[in-house]
Amino acid sequence: MTEAPSGPGWSARVDNGAILLSITRDWTTQDNSARPETVERLLKGAGVLSICFDASKLGRWDSSLLVFLATLRRISVQRGVRFDDSGLPQPAKHLLDLLPENEAALPASVRSHAGIERVGLFVMAQGSEVAATTTLFGDTILRSGVALRGNARMRLIDLMTCVQNAGVSALPIVAVVNLLVGGILAFVGAVELRKFGADIYVANLVGVAMFREMAAIMTAIVMSGRTGGAYAAEIATMVGSEEIDALRVIGIPIGDYLILPRVVALTVMMPLLFLYGSVIGILGGFAVAIAMLHISPDTFIAQVRGSVTVGEVVFGLTKSITFGALIGIVGCRIGLKAGRSTTDVGNAATSAVVVSIVGIIALDAVFAVCANALDF
Repeated sequence: MTEAPSGPGWSARVDNGAILLSITRDWTTQDNSARPETVERLLKGAGVLSICFDASKLGRWDSSLLVFLATLRRISVQRGVRFDDSGLPQPAKHLLDLLPENEAALPASVRSHAGIERVGLFVMAQGSEVAATTTLFGDTILRSGVALRGNARMRLIDLMTCVQNAGVSALPIVAVVNLLVGGILAFVGAVELRKFGADIYVANLVGVAMFREMAAIMTAIVMSGRTGGAYAAEIATMVGSEEIDALRVIGIPIGDYLILPRVVALTVMMPLLFLYGSVIGILGGFAVAIAMLHISPDTFIAQVRGSVTVGEVVFGLTKSITFGALIGIVGCRIGLKAGRSTTDVGNAATSAVVVSIVGIIALDAVFAVCANALDF
């Protein structure tokens, strides 16, 4: 047996390819400066087959010892050296077993399988989430039918409060956004159409764009940030404060009490907000057309009335209803699956807004494809 280099709090001896590492004195975060680099050089030496420990002279110890041992174990696995922890204190062995081995120590084939497994778990988690959201959506539709017959356990005061928050309270921000969007459309149309002497068709552009696309999308995006995020934060807060658990214990259905009034209120108010936003957007374009293009008010109104058909309005109303249901379901679902910490409340609100906006854009693309297929 030959002596090997030592370090603060340990010494090593090598005998026939086996390293005996003697650990001495106290190993605490405050007074320990041991580093595993020297032992790493020993493990990388030729002919090393195993490493074992002698902790008979070990004093007080804390997590610094575990970090040292975990690093040695990782290096041992990388080098194919047997890591014998039988000489360590029993508590240290138990804690060391709880620490996962670094993925870098695994063979390439194992790492590949681990990556495939993570992809599979991600796909399964997303599939489960889609199934849960679809179930929640279907249950909400069924409970809405029950509510129409007066049999749902939904309080009218809750529904009226949600209608207030998702309707009247949202009018100012919806008006500002759509007014600016209508003005921007008129600006862009004026720049391009003026080249062809077709200034008069700015009114057609603003009217069709607002009723067919922009009012529905912009109102939905505003409501996803304003109301969808609020739904997720409110329900996530109730989850964290265990109010949801209390409601379930006393037999109050969560769907009727929390989800149904929110989804119904937003679904009902979105078409009204869409019509309101469309009119406000046309007024924005009206102001720009009169100020920049010197189009008379009567001409502008006549052009809008001639270009906007009932079909365009119905198309926008259909989209707004779908967007409202999507925002309500997504906000409630993300709030229900949130964790119990204060950080989870903010994460739930952020996730609800992001998922709602992405869903709105995706649904609008689906509507566009369907309208094109129907030659509408």
